[in-house]
Amino acid sequence: EVQLQASGGGLVQAGGSLRLSCAASGFTFDDYAIAWFRRGSGNDLEGISAITTSDLMQWSRDPLKGRSTVSINAGKNTVYLQLNNLRPEDTAVYYCAAETTAGRDPAITVATMFRVPNAIGAWGKGTQVTVSS
Repeated sequence: EVQLQASGGGLVQAGGSLRLSCAASGFTFDDYAIAWFRRGSGNDLEGISAITTSDLMQWSRDPLKGRSTVSINAGKNTVYLQLNNLRPEDTAVYYCAAETTAGRDPAITVATMFRVPNAIGAWGKGTQVTVSS
């Protein structure tokens, strides 16, 4: 069973940084796309970033583009999301999600994850990020 657990959230002042972790278990870490999303006060689910475990292709989306970096530690089955220069509007619950890329085009897989997040089969519990002004 695919299991994901996001952690690393907390309270930070505007301009500060956090590193979120997404620990994966229950599946072979090869051939997966791991994506980060957030849900803020507006309650919309917003795609932030993604990385593929096999070839380390990366995607970054507004509004965190340029202020976030996604990386992976395959030995620990963990994906990280580094958040920098945080703003109060970044306050949200952050989630990670996974889809297999085996036999699929990774770019199409990630695009579909961002376009139809409700169709993603594996989600971790979120971690709260609160940015004070």
